[in-house]
Amino acid sequence: MATGQALLLADDEAPSLYFIGAVGGMERKLAAESGLAFAGYHDVLAGPVHGVNPIRVLFSLLKLSLGTVQSLVIQLRIRPKVILLTGGWANLPVALSARLLRIPTVIYLPDIEPGLTIKALQPFAQKIAITVAPSARFFPRDKSVVTGYPLLESRLCADKAQGIQHFGLEPDRKTLLVFGGSRGARNINVALGEHLQRLLDSGIQVIHITGELDWERSQRQVGTLAEHPHYHAYAYLHEEMGLAFAAADLALCRAGASTLAELPLFGLPGILAPYPYAWRYQKVNADYLADRGAAVRLNDEDLSEKLYQTVSDLMLDDARLKEMRAKSQALANPKGAQRLANLLREIGRG
Repeated sequence: MATGQALLLADDEAPSLYFIGAVGGMERKLAAESGLAFAGYHDVLAGPVHGVNPIRVLFSLLKLSLGTVQSLVIQLRIRPKVILLTGGWANLPVALSARLLRIPTVIYLPDIEPGLTIKALQPFAQKIAITVAPSARFFPRDKSVVTGYPLLESRLCADKAQGIQHFGLEPDRKTLLVFGGSRGARNINVALGEHLQRLLDSGIQVIHITGELDWERSQRQVGTLAEHPHYHAYAYLHEEMGLAFAAADLALCRAGASTLAELPLFGLPGILAPYPYAWRYQKVNADYLADRGAAVRLNDEDLSEKLYQTVSDLMLDDARLKEMRAKSQALANPKGAQRLANLLREIGRG
Protein backbone atom coordinates (compact mmCIF):
# COMPACT_ATOMS: atom_id res chain seq x y z
CA MET A 1 0.00 0.00 0.00
CA ALA A 2 2.89 2.33 0.78
CA THR A 3 4.27 1.76 -2.72
CA GLY A 4 0.93 2.71 -4.26
CA GLN A 5 0.95 5.82 -2.11
CA ALA A 6 4.44 6.70 -3.36
CA LEU A 7 3.40 6.18 -6.98
CA LEU A 8 0.41 8.49 -6.61
CA LEU A 9 2.27 11.17 -4.65
CA ALA A 10 5.48 11.34 -6.66
CA ASP A 11 4.38 10.92 -10.25
CA ASP A 12 3.24 13.99 -12.20
CA GLU A 13 1.19 11.65 -14.35
CA ALA A 14 -0.37 9.57 -11.60
CA PRO A 15 -0.92 5.98 -12.76
CA SER A 16 -4.14 4.05 -12.40
CA LEU A 17 -3.73 1.39 -9.72
CA TYR A 18 -5.51 -1.97 -9.86
CA PHE A 19 -5.49 -4.65 -7.17
CA ILE A 20 -5.86 -8.40 -7.69
CA GLY A 21 -6.44 -10.61 -4.64
CA ALA A 22 -7.61 -14.11 -3.87
CA VAL A 23 -11.29 -14.95 -3.68
CA GLY A 24 -12.21 -15.01 0.00
CA GLY A 25 -8.85 -13.56 1.08
CA MET A 26 -8.24 -10.69 3.47
CA GLU A 27 -6.68 -8.57 0.73
CA ARG A 28 -9.96 -6.80 -0.09
CA LYS A 29 -10.28 -5.55 3.51
CA LEU A 30 -6.67 -4.36 3.54
CA ALA A 31 -7.10 -2.58 0.21
CA ALA A 32 -10.25 -0.85 1.47
CA GLU A 33 -8.49 0.28 4.66
CA SER A 34 -5.45 1.60 2.79
CA GLY A 35 -7.18 4.78 1.69
CA LEU A 36 -5.77 4.39 -1.84
CA ALA A 37 -8.06 5.21 -4.75
CA PHE A 38 -7.81 1.96 -6.72
CA ALA A 39 -9.22 2.14 -10.23
CA GLY A 40 -10.41 -1.43 -9.77
CA TYR A 41 -10.29 -4.42 -7.43
CA HIS A 42 -10.48 -7.97 -8.78
CA ASP A 43 -10.61 -11.44 -7.20
CA VAL A 44 -9.13 -14.58 -8.74
CA LEU A 45 -9.31 -18.18 -7.61
CA ALA A 46 -6.17 -19.59 -5.98
CA GLY A 47 -5.13 -22.10 -3.35
CA PRO A 48 -2.08 -23.62 -1.65
CA VAL A 49 -0.23 -26.59 -3.13
CA HIS A 50 2.32 -26.99 -0.33
CA GLY A 51 1.76 -28.25 3.20
CA VAL A 52 -1.74 -29.55 2.48
CA ASN A 53 -3.20 -33.00 1.83
CA PRO A 54 -3.29 -34.47 -1.74
CA ILE A 55 -7.02 -33.82 -2.19
CA ARG A 56 -6.52 -30.17 -1.26
CA VAL A 57 -3.61 -29.98 -3.73
CA LEU A 58 -5.81 -31.23 -6.59
CA PHE A 59 -8.54 -28.78 -5.66
CA SER A 60 -5.99 -25.95 -5.49
CA LEU A 61 -4.57 -26.84 -8.92
CA LEU A 62 -8.06 -26.58 -10.38
CA LYS A 63 -8.58 -23.21 -8.70
CA LEU A 64 -5.20 -21.96 -9.93
CA SER A 65 -6.06 -23.00 -13.49
CA LEU A 66 -9.37 -21.16 -13.34
CA GLY A 67 -7.64 -18.22 -11.66
CA THR A 68 -5.19 -17.99 -14.55
CA VAL A 69 -8.07 -17.69 -17.01
CA GLN A 70 -9.68 -15.03 -14.81
CA SER A 71 -6.39 -13.13 -14.61
CA LEU A 72 -5.95 -13.29 -18.39
CA VAL A 73 -9.34 -11.68 -18.87
CA ILE A 74 -8.58 -8.98 -16.29
CA GLN A 75 -5.18 -8.12 -17.74
CA LEU A 76 -6.51 -8.06 -21.31
CA ARG A 77 -9.09 -5.55 -20.14
CA ILE A 78 -6.83 -3.18 -18.17
CA ARG A 79 -3.51 -3.74 -20.02
CA PRO A 80 -1.14 -2.90 -17.13
CA LYS A 81 2.32 -1.53 -17.89
CA VAL A 82 3.86 -3.47 -14.99
CA ILE A 83 2.67 -5.83 -12.26
CA LEU A 84 3.93 -5.98 -8.67
CA LEU A 85 3.85 -9.43 -7.05
CA THR A 86 4.24 -9.81 -3.30
CA GLY A 87 3.80 -13.51 -2.57
CA GLY A 88 0.69 -15.51 -1.80
CA TRP A 89 -0.88 -18.08 -4.08
CA ALA A 90 -3.08 -15.51 -5.86
CA ASN A 91 0.12 -14.18 -7.42
CA LEU A 92 0.75 -17.39 -9.37
CA PRO A 93 -2.17 -17.11 -11.83
CA VAL A 94 -1.41 -13.39 -12.16
CA ALA A 95 2.23 -14.16 -13.01
CA LEU A 96 1.33 -16.91 -15.47
CA SER A 97 -1.11 -14.73 -17.37
CA ALA A 98 1.34 -11.82 -17.35
CA ARG A 99 3.97 -14.05 -18.94
CA LEU A 100 1.51 -15.10 -21.66
CA LEU A 101 0.69 -11.45 -22.37
CA ARG A 102 4.34 -10.33 -22.07
CA ILE A 103 3.55 -7.89 -19.30
CA PRO A 104 6.64 -7.24 -17.11
CA THR A 105 6.50 -8.15 -13.43
CA VAL A 106 8.44 -7.15 -10.32
CA ILE A 107 8.47 -9.24 -7.15
CA TYR A 108 8.82 -7.64 -3.74
CA LEU A 109 10.24 -9.86 -0.97
CA PRO A 110 9.44 -8.38 2.46
CA ASP A 111 11.15 -11.04 4.62
CA ILE A 112 14.81 -11.97 4.43
CA GLU A 113 14.22 -15.49 3.15
CA PRO A 114 11.81 -16.20 0.27
CA GLY A 115 8.95 -18.63 0.74
CA LEU A 116 7.79 -21.23 -1.74
CA THR A 117 5.52 -18.86 -3.69
CA ILE A 118 8.30 -16.30 -4.18
CA LYS A 119 10.63 -19.08 -5.34
CA ALA A 120 7.98 -20.27 -7.79
CA LEU A 121 7.33 -16.75 -9.06
CA GLN A 122 10.90 -15.51 -9.46
CA PRO A 123 11.52 -17.04 -12.94
CA PHE A 124 8.65 -14.88 -14.26
CA ALA A 125 9.95 -11.58 -12.87
CA GLN A 126 12.20 -9.02 -14.50
CA LYS A 127 13.47 -7.82 -11.11
CA ILE A 128 13.11 -8.82 -7.46
CA ALA A 129 13.01 -5.99 -4.93
CA ILE A 130 14.40 -6.99 -1.54
CA THR A 131 14.28 -5.37 1.89
CA VAL A 132 17.89 -6.06 2.89
CA ALA A 133 21.05 -7.01 1.02
CA PRO A 134 21.49 -10.55 2.48
CA SER A 135 18.37 -11.65 0.58
CA ALA A 136 20.24 -11.32 -2.74
CA ARG A 137 21.90 -14.72 -2.22
CA PHE A 138 18.60 -16.48 -2.92
CA PHE A 139 18.28 -15.14 -6.47
CA PRO A 140 20.27 -15.08 -9.72
CA ARG A 141 23.07 -12.54 -9.88
CA ASP A 142 21.98 -9.02 -10.90
CA LYS A 143 18.28 -9.88 -10.67
CA SER A 144 17.66 -8.44 -7.18
CA VAL A 145 17.55 -4.78 -6.17
CA VAL A 146 17.71 -3.53 -2.57
CA THR A 147 14.84 -1.10 -2.18
CA GLY A 148 14.08 -1.42 1.52
CA TYR A 149 10.68 -2.05 3.07
CA PRO A 150 7.92 0.31 1.84
CA LEU A 151 6.71 2.43 4.77
CA LEU A 152 3.54 4.49 4.92
CA GLU A 153 3.90 8.26 4.98
CA SER A 154 2.31 8.35 8.45
CA ARG A 155 5.26 6.33 9.78
CA LEU A 156 7.84 8.64 8.24
CA CYS A 157 6.36 11.82 9.68
CA ALA A 158 5.96 10.76 13.34
CA ASP A 159 8.23 12.14 16.07
CA LYS A 160 8.70 11.49 19.78
CA ALA A 161 7.18 14.70 21.11
CA GLN A 162 4.01 14.14 19.08
CA GLY A 163 3.82 10.52 20.27
CA ILE A 164 4.18 11.44 23.93
CA GLN A 165 1.47 14.06 23.61
CA HIS A 166 -0.89 11.84 21.61
CA PHE A 167 -0.82 8.95 24.10
CA GLY A 168 -0.72 11.13 27.21
CA LEU A 169 2.63 9.75 28.36
CA GLU A 170 4.97 11.11 31.04
CA PRO A 171 8.15 12.33 29.30
CA ASP A 172 10.40 11.24 32.20
CA ARG A 173 9.23 7.61 32.22
CA LYS A 174 10.58 4.98 29.85
CA THR A 175 7.95 3.57 27.50
CA LEU A 176 7.50 -0.06 26.48
CA LEU A 177 5.54 -0.63 23.25
CA VAL A 178 3.93 -4.07 23.01
CA PHE A 179 2.17 -5.28 19.86
CA GLY A 180 1.66 -8.35 17.73
CA GLY A 181 0.40 -7.12 14.38
CA SER A 182 -3.15 -6.27 13.30
CA ARG A 183 -4.49 -9.61 14.60
CA GLY A 184 -2.51 -9.50 17.82
CA ALA A 185 -0.25 -12.12 19.44
CA ARG A 186 -1.98 -14.09 22.18
CA ASN A 187 1.17 -15.41 23.87
CA ILE A 188 2.74 -11.95 24.06
CA ASN A 189 -0.48 -10.51 25.49
CA VAL A 190 -0.75 -13.28 28.08
CA ALA A 191 2.87 -12.88 29.19
CA LEU A 192 2.53 -9.12 29.44
CA GLY A 193 -0.61 -9.51 31.54
CA GLU A 194 1.27 -11.78 33.93
CA HIS A 195 4.02 -9.20 34.48
CA LEU A 196 2.15 -5.94 33.95
CA GLN A 197 1.87 -5.01 37.64
CA ARG A 198 5.62 -5.43 38.21
CA LEU A 199 6.47 -3.44 35.08
CA LEU A 200 4.24 -0.55 36.09
CA ASP A 201 5.54 -0.66 39.68
CA SER A 202 9.11 -0.40 38.35
CA GLY A 203 8.32 2.95 36.72
CA ILE A 204 7.73 1.76 33.14
CA GLN A 205 4.73 3.02 31.15
CA VAL A 206 3.21 0.69 28.57
CA ILE A 207 1.52 1.18 25.21
CA HIS A 208 -0.19 -2.14 24.48
CA ILE A 209 -1.83 -2.98 21.15
CA THR A 210 -3.60 -6.27 21.81
CA GLY A 211 -5.01 -6.93 18.35
CA GLU A 212 -8.76 -6.95 17.78
CA LEU A 213 -9.08 -10.73 18.23
CA ASP A 214 -7.57 -10.73 21.72
CA TRP A 215 -8.86 -7.40 23.03
CA GLU A 216 -11.65 -8.66 25.29
CA ARG A 217 -9.65 -11.56 26.72
CA SER A 218 -6.64 -9.31 27.34
CA GLN A 219 -8.74 -6.69 29.10
CA ARG A 220 -10.24 -9.35 31.36
CA GLN A 221 -6.77 -10.60 32.21
CA VAL A 222 -5.36 -7.22 33.27
CA GLY A 223 -8.50 -6.45 35.28
CA THR A 224 -8.32 -3.18 37.21
CA LEU A 225 -4.90 -2.41 35.72
CA ALA A 226 -6.78 -1.44 32.56
CA GLU A 227 -7.48 1.86 34.36
CA HIS A 228 -3.87 2.39 35.48
CA PRO A 229 -2.64 5.84 34.37
CA HIS A 230 0.57 4.38 32.91
CA TYR A 231 -1.06 1.54 30.98
CA HIS A 232 -2.43 2.55 27.59
CA ALA A 233 -4.24 -0.29 25.83
CA TYR A 234 -5.70 -0.33 22.31
CA ALA A 235 -7.25 -3.06 20.22
CA TYR A 236 -5.68 -1.71 17.03
CA LEU A 237 -3.80 1.33 15.76
CA HIS A 238 -3.39 2.31 12.12
CA GLU A 239 -2.35 5.89 11.36
CA GLU A 240 -1.31 6.39 15.00
CA MET A 241 1.10 3.43 14.96
CA GLY A 242 3.96 5.66 13.82
CA LEU A 243 3.41 7.85 16.88
CA ALA A 244 3.56 4.75 19.11
CA PHE A 245 6.92 3.76 17.61
CA ALA A 246 8.23 7.30 17.99
CA ALA A 247 7.16 7.54 21.64
CA ALA A 248 8.66 4.21 22.73
CA ASP A 249 12.06 3.41 24.24
CA LEU A 250 11.76 -0.35 23.69
CA ALA A 251 9.44 -2.59 21.65
CA LEU A 252 8.25 -6.10 22.46
CA CYS A 253 6.79 -7.71 19.36
CA ARG A 254 6.85 -10.49 16.79
CA ALA A 255 9.43 -10.43 14.00
CA GLY A 256 7.32 -9.94 10.91
CA ALA A 257 8.87 -8.32 7.86
CA SER A 258 7.80 -4.81 8.85
CA THR A 259 10.00 -4.91 11.96
CA LEU A 260 13.03 -4.90 9.63
CA ALA A 261 12.06 -1.35 8.68
CA GLU A 262 9.90 0.11 11.43
CA LEU A 263 12.23 -0.46 14.36
CA PRO A 264 15.30 0.92 12.53
CA LEU A 265 13.33 3.90 11.22
CA PHE A 266 12.81 5.08 14.80
CA GLY A 267 16.10 3.72 16.14
CA LEU A 268 13.96 1.58 18.42
CA PRO A 269 15.56 -1.37 20.24
CA GLY A 270 13.45 -4.52 20.16
CA ILE A 271 12.73 -7.67 22.10
CA LEU A 272 11.61 -9.96 19.30
CA ALA A 273 9.55 -13.09 19.92
CA PRO A 274 9.25 -14.85 16.52
CA TYR A 275 5.89 -16.48 15.83
CA PRO A 276 6.73 -20.19 16.18
CA TYR A 277 4.40 -21.36 13.41
CA ALA A 278 5.70 -19.05 10.66
CA TRP A 279 8.24 -21.61 9.40
CA ARG A 280 11.56 -19.87 9.98
CA TYR A 281 10.86 -16.47 8.39
CA GLN A 282 10.37 -14.61 11.66
CA LYS A 283 13.32 -16.31 13.33
CA VAL A 284 15.59 -15.23 10.48
CA ASN A 285 14.20 -11.68 10.64
CA ALA A 286 14.75 -11.55 14.40
CA ASP A 287 18.29 -12.89 14.12
CA TYR A 288 19.11 -10.32 11.44
CA LEU A 289 18.37 -7.48 13.90
CA ALA A 290 19.78 -9.29 16.94
CA ASP A 291 23.06 -10.20 15.22
CA ARG A 292 23.55 -6.52 14.43
CA GLY A 293 22.97 -5.43 18.01
CA ALA A 294 19.63 -3.75 17.34
CA ALA A 295 17.45 -6.29 19.19
CA VAL A 296 17.41 -9.37 21.39
CA ARG A 297 15.49 -12.52 20.59
CA LEU A 298 13.14 -14.09 23.12
CA ASN A 299 11.62 -17.41 22.11
CA ASP A 300 7.86 -17.70 22.28
CA GLU A 301 7.97 -20.51 24.83
CA ASP A 302 10.09 -18.37 27.17
CA LEU A 303 7.83 -15.31 27.18
CA SER A 304 6.05 -15.99 30.46
CA GLU A 305 9.23 -16.87 32.33
CA LYS A 306 11.64 -14.26 30.95
CA LEU A 307 9.58 -11.24 29.84
CA TYR A 308 9.89 -9.15 32.98
CA GLN A 309 13.62 -9.74 33.51
CA THR A 310 14.45 -9.12 29.84
CA VAL A 311 12.50 -5.86 29.73
CA SER A 312 13.79 -4.72 33.12
CA ASP A 313 17.44 -5.46 32.32
CA LEU A 314 17.27 -3.38 29.14
CA MET A 315 15.25 -0.50 30.57
CA LEU A 316 17.67 -0.11 33.50
CA ASP A 317 20.76 -0.17 31.27
CA ASP A 318 20.86 3.26 29.63
CA ALA A 319 24.23 2.61 28.00
CA ARG A 320 22.99 -0.58 26.33
CA LEU A 321 19.75 1.04 25.19
CA LYS A 322 21.73 3.91 23.68
CA GLU A 323 24.02 1.47 21.86
CA MET A 324 21.06 -0.55 20.57
CA ARG A 325 19.32 2.63 19.38
CA ALA A 326 22.40 3.61 17.39
CA LYS A 327 22.75 0.16 15.85
CA SER A 328 19.07 0.03 15.01
CA GLN A 329 19.16 3.48 13.42
CA ALA A 330 22.16 2.43 11.31
CA LEU A 331 19.92 -0.13 9.58
CA ALA A 332 17.23 2.40 8.64
CA ASN A 333 16.15 2.70 5.01
CA PRO A 334 13.24 5.18 4.97
CA LYS A 335 12.95 5.45 1.18
CA GLY A 336 11.72 1.90 0.52
CA ALA A 337 8.36 2.90 -0.94
CA GLN A 338 9.91 5.55 -3.17
CA ARG A 339 12.64 3.20 -4.42
CA LEU A 340 10.18 0.41 -5.18
CA ALA A 341 7.90 2.88 -6.95
CA ASN A 342 10.85 4.09 -9.05
CA LEU A 343 11.75 0.50 -9.95
CA LEU A 344 8.19 -0.17 -11.10
CA ARG A 345 8.23 2.96 -13.29
CA GLU A 346 11.57 1.91 -14.80
CA ILE A 347 10.41 -1.63 -15.60
CA GLY A 348 7.02 -0.40 -16.82
CA ARG A 349 8.65 1.92 -19.34
CA GLY A 350 10.53 -1.03 -20.78
